[in-house]
Amino acid sequence: MSRAPLSVRLAKAIRARREALEMSQEAFADLIGVHRTYYGAVERGKQNLTLSSIERIADGLEVSVASLFVSADKLP
Repeated sequence: MSRAPLSVRLAKAIRARREALEMSQEAFADLIGVHRTYYGAVERGKQNLTLSSIERIADGLEVSVASLFVSADKLP
């Protein structure tokens, strides 16, 4: 079984956590100070994230960067 690229798995982990917080994409994008279309691309795995962007997202999701990667690593 082949796994999805890390960017796609990370995007799924980010989306799952945002949804668990019951926040819309627009509200979350506003919270972390990015445009909604940029954030939408993040959740689709289409945006190549910098470390600082990942940290900003993790802070907004109230999780550690490490936990985002652990969650992503568990996905197929």
